[in-house]
Amino acid sequence: MIDIGANLTSGAFDPDRGDVLRRAGAAGVRAIIVTGTSVAASRQALELARAPPAAGQPRLYATAGVHPHDAEAVADGWLEEIAELAADPQVVAIGETGLDYHRNYSTPAAQRRVFEQQLALAADLGKPVFVHDRDSRGETARCLAAAGPLACVVHCFTGTADDLDRYLADGHHIGVTGWICDERRGRELCRLVAEVPHERLLIETDAPFLLPRTITPKPRTRRNEPAFLPWVARRVAECRDEPPAAVAAYTAENAERLFGLGEAEAPSAAPATPAA
Repeated sequence: MIDIGANLTSGAFDPDRGDVLRRAGAAGVRAIIVTGTSVAASRQALELARAPPAAGQPRLYATAGVHPHDAEAVADGWLEEIAELAADPQVVAIGETGLDYHRNYSTPAAQRRVFEQQLALAADLGKPVFVHDRDSRGETARCLAAAGPLACVVHCFTGTADDLDRYLADGHHIGVTGWICDERRGRELCRLVAEVPHERLLIETDAPFLLPRTITPKPRTRRNEPAFLPWVARRVAECRDEPPAAVAAYTAENAERLFGLGEAEAPSAAPATPAA
């Protein structure tokens, strides 16, 4: 399995990040893309991705970008710093970027400006974009379309059937998190995930957020981690009436293809054997 989005730079992992990675490897997660959400977090994500994995740990990659929540906080020269980080082959996507009109921690105008600048950067660099869309009422999709042909994953998809139809029609990939494991909030996503072509589907934890509610026995804390990715894969498999091993296999292949992971792999990174 490949976890396409985990916030491993979060302070929630500072006490035991090495143990978290070892548990992920033991659970069959052979690669993790560490999400960058600001210039500083993107730099930290790349530092993690550059470090050779210890025995039994997944290989790490990174994204570089500015989350819509942080759009108003960018300093002069931020885009040049993201571009410099993105030049490293271990940075496999631009983002996390997009629009979040649910919380509006940054103004919609600032979010759009920063999003559009990152889309232009992705186009210049030929990198995929790792996109956040929450309650943008189609504006995220319109910005993507205006940017021209871009490889894209809509991360942590929680949208409507119309949103899904638009993203699929535009050729984008869909990332599914533990949201699908919520018996209430995930009900609609469970129905919609069956409509995603297998070659467009990806799985992720968004750790430390979105702990799958299906985990048994319940973890001692609410912190999510990449070792819990199998619970996402199992629930996706149930919703699609497919074997969990098949979901784990084809979503990993999709991640390798979309992000060019084989091309970016560090010579010292030995992938762990995935679980069935």
